[in-house]
Amino acid sequence: MQPVHDLGGLPIHDPVDRNEHPYTFLEKRIDAMMRLLYGPCALFKVDEMRRAIESLSPEEYEHLTYYQKWLKAMRALLLEKGVLQEGELEKRIDAVQARMEAERRDTTPLKPHIEGRK
Repeated sequence: MQPVHDLGGLPIHDPVDRNEHPYTFLEKRIDAMMRLLYGPCALFKVDEMRRAIESLSPEEYEHLTYYQKWLKAMRALLLEKGVLQEGELEKRIDAVQARMEAERRDTTPLKPHIEGRK
């Protein structure tokens, strides 16, 4: 049985869209994280990243976007290497979600930054 990422010789269901597209905020952020993790800290190498992506379940591999695969692989490698702990990561995600929800509920009008301006 072929691994899910090995598509050689298989018929294509949908043609590959080779057109350029503007990057989303999330894609830019994921790319920046990758540059930091590959750059000065070099927490992992390209081969480890490829292994982590190729280890995704067939369902994940088929349905995640390119950058979502990167994000899942980064998470797996950071946990695998002990840089992050599962509980710590979940706590941080919960804190960010709570902060975002509080910001959405906050209806306080913005105050001017300069005295006397409205």
